[in-house]
Amino acid sequence: MIFRAVQFTNGLCRPFYGGNMLELKNISFEVSGDSGSKEILQQINLSLPDDCFIAVTGPNGGGKSTLAKIIAGIEPPTSGQILLNGEDITHMGITERAQKGISFAFQQPVRFKGITVLDLIRISVGHDLTVSQACEYLSEVGLCARDYIHREVNSSLSGGELKRIEIATSLARSAPLSIFDEPEAGIDLWSFQNLVQVFEGMKRRLHGSILIISHQERILNIADVVLVVADGRIVRQGERDEVLPELLNSSDLGGCRFYQERKG
Repeated sequence: MIFRAVQFTNGLCRPFYGGNMLELKNISFEVSGDSGSKEILQQINLSLPDDCFIAVTGPNGGGKSTLAKIIAGIEPPTSGQILLNGEDITHMGITERAQKGISFAFQQPVRFKGITVLDLIRISVGHDLTVSQACEYLSEVGLCARDYIHREVNSSLSGGELKRIEIATSLARSAPLSIFDEPEAGIDLWSFQNLVQVFEGMKRRLHGSILIISHQERILNIADVVLVVADGRIVRQGERDEVLPELLNSSDLGGCRFYQERKG
């Protein structure tokens, strides 16, 4: 079995020879349909280090979200092995993996009628927090705490507000690995600009790794490491300063299209 890990040379991510936080070995995933089985992921081999910001990008339908869901335990792999700090978690579900320290944020955050923002943060942490402590997390994501702390997590909140509240729960949880699946989906430009600033702050404050699925150049530009997933495979991986220029100047890596902000 050949196992290829991402290599780091600039010190942005903690070296982990013999101490990888998360390892995926020969991960494949198939779905069955009327026309037979379809392979979504093919022989994925990957190591994720501690204290690293990883961006996963690539064309739609390439397998990015499936990869994130398999790491989080939402979908079981068809074959392969997943190790977390050396422990085999391949057959653990999302609840068990959350208890082990893997946090997952959906593209569309869930609304909870009857549950307040304070309740949600307390549930995420797993123990009681004072109102003042919970407010600190809301302030870190750019929300005026007194306006939100007692609001219900329902349809009265916009997509951008929900995304920031979800990130606040991730900060409170301090999970060793926080996964975000296209956090920019469904929010307006103003909310997106604020969201990027929140992730920049999260990168500075969080002790753990962040894995974000995204097409957005501004998010890719704050990552330490960029992975390109296309046709169910990792077709490129490396440090941001090495990979990102290639993505912006070439259409060869899986036919990816990236959204660049207009200047001026």
